[in-house]
Amino acid sequence: MESLVDARGLLCPEPVLLVKREMDRLGGKGKIYVTVDSGTARENITRLAKSQGWEVTVVQQGETAELTLTKT
Repeated sequence: MESLVDARGLLCPEPVLLVKREMDRLGGKGKIYVTVDSGTARENITRLAKSQGWEVTVVQQGETAELTLTKT
């Protein structure tokens, strides 16, 4: 399953909580696409995902970062 989280304009910990909710909703596996516009949110989401066994790919586009979290 796949999911999209747009966390632009949100302050931590809200982006992390949104991603965690999606991880749980997907049953701990799948693909989550996350858009953030904060370096802190990018780092915190990456840390959360890796701690839960998700692979993380980040593409930085100016102020915005596109994260792809994958777990099979």
